[in-house]
Amino acid sequence: MKYTLTTGKVITIPDEEITKQMKILSISRDEAIQLWLDDNDYTTNEVVEELTAKAKQNHVTATIHAAGTKTHQKKARTLKEDPEKTDLIQFLAENLQNKAENVIISNKTKIIEFDLKGSHYKLDLIRQRKPKN
Repeated sequence: MKYTLTTGKVITIPDEEITKQMKILSISRDEAIQLWLDDNDYTTNEVVEELTAKAKQNHVTATIHAAGTKTHQKKARTLKEDPEKTDLIQFLAENLQNKAENVIISNKTKIIEFDLKGSHYKLDLIRQRKPKN
């Protein structure tokens, strides 16, 4: 359906949308058209404008936008020292020195990297949890 705004601009409003709104909300055709115009920012609704102004005045929108940025940021984890794994990684690295080249401890409780016969390797030490029973 073609609709002419007060500014003279002609827009096309989908008939099925108007019919759907009339049926769902039990409103007249004119009310459905006005609703569609408000929803698609062709006109402004005074009530919505007033509520938006109140929300901005009370900093509600700023709080909503800030909520996504502050609470969902990852916090830096503090890992407990694990002397058993540190000693084991050190032991493995020292023993690899005899067989491999460029032995590097990338993470003192977890990863050793080295080269052997032209290939690069990475050992990742993982402690398994005790099974729950």
